[in-house]
Amino acid sequence: MDHRIGGVQPGARVFISAGASGIGRAMADMLVDHGARVHVTDVSEAALADFRAAHPDHGASLADVSDAARMAEVFAALKRDWGGLDALINNAGIAGPTGGVEEISVEDWRRCIDIDLTGQFICAHHAVPLLKAAGGGAIVTISSAAGRFGYAFRTPYAAAKWGIIGLTQSLAKELGPDGIRVNAILPGIMEGERMENVIAARAAQMGVSHDEMKATYLEKVSLRRMTPAADIAAMATFLISDLGRNVSGQSLPVDGNVEAL
Repeated sequence: MDHRIGGVQPGARVFISAGASGIGRAMADMLVDHGARVHVTDVSEAALADFRAAHPDHGASLADVSDAARMAEVFAALKRDWGGLDALINNAGIAGPTGGVEEISVEDWRRCIDIDLTGQFICAHHAVPLLKAAGGGAIVTISSAAGRFGYAFRTPYAAAKWGIIGLTQSLAKELGPDGIRVNAILPGIMEGERMENVIAARAAQMGVSHDEMKATYLEKVSLRRMTPAADIAAMATFLISDLGRNVSGQSLPVDGNVEAL
């Protein structure tokens, strides 16, 4: 079966933060398959090496999105090499600490906010002039089901993900007259190691087994299953494509209908 999504312009220039592994890599792979030109950043040199081996004709840079000076360098190179940008995917994020609010350090709070929220601002700050130079385009932000529900014991992460919704809706209004669409994708209980680690930490916090905690998570998903990264990639590809040309300012869950966290 052909799973290709129509409407992606050949040669579309797409930047993906944290694009060498996990959800970011799934998006990068799908967009390359659709004929886009992709540049990814990541904090893992091993993941970047794997990306370069798989996609030698595409770009990859070692960079932490919370490092404003480094991101300025990355976008300056993109401006030099590409001249403009057709899409920004703000994907980088960390799980942050698990614990009661009185247990979480200020340092851990700031690190989570710096990467998950401020990193998205930094990328948008540098990407928007390139999108305007291209005559418009799309920004896709990755939020979370935690961006629409309260999330006990994960307050830094939830605060950041709610903040991304505010950033997304504000930018959609601000940039719409320039032909730039801005939407958020809200993943839920994802397949993969990162979510398994989150479940393990929450299980330890609550004093239950990993399997019990996983079952508790899935009881709150109407479809009773985790979401694969490919489903997030498909939504991002749609939003970047011409098929999504009239979709902006939206928060789009791709999560099997998470009912609560």
